[in-house]
Amino acid sequence: MPILVEPAIPQGSFVGSAQPVIEVSRSVSLRPWDGGDAAAVVDAFQDPLIQRWHVRRADSVEEAAEWIERWQSEWHKESGAHWAVVDSYSNLLLGRIGLKSIDLYDGTAELVYWMTASARGHGVCSNSVIAVARWAFSEMTFNRIELEHSVDNAVSCRVAGRAGFQLEGTRRRSARHADGWHDMHVHSLIRGDSNEG
Repeated sequence: MPILVEPAIPQGSFVGSAQPVIEVSRSVSLRPWDGGDAAAVVDAFQDPLIQRWHVRRADSVEEAAEWIERWQSEWHKESGAHWAVVDSYSNLLLGRIGLKSIDLYDGTAELVYWMTASARGHGVCSNSVIAVARWAFSEMTFNRIELEHSVDNAVSCRVAGRAGFQLEGTRRRSARHADGWHDMHVHSLIRGDSNEG
């Protein structure tokens, strides 16, 4: 069946180039994951806050390495783009940020992130979100990026607002956490928003 419009993001846009390093600031960079990050991911997932909002834990370096392999493979499948948030000087892992559920046809993705305890409260998360959004709209041809979080996660709500994402509404009982069902806030940033990235 013929499709009447071209995809918003041409197929091959990801696999045709290496995943970039994105500079957030002089001291923070987003770089592709590598297998050597597995131990730091295990350490990060000992944090009760990361477990609370991401509903998982990493019990071994091998398990974390499998996650990293999956994140890496999504770039080549053009279904996701995931970065390690790191200190530019020491390479210390500060968090994860990524675009998942990429739809090339509509040019959409969902933005996901977590930050280690040492990175919180310093603008690392919101600035990383801004940097990824800027890349998605200016270097790629994304049309819309969504960000979703529990209504109880006030910190993520502030991050979304600082990064220019608009609150669109609430999806009732749409995600299950360890303490039960949560209503989820849905935020979005679209190409052409005055405060995009």
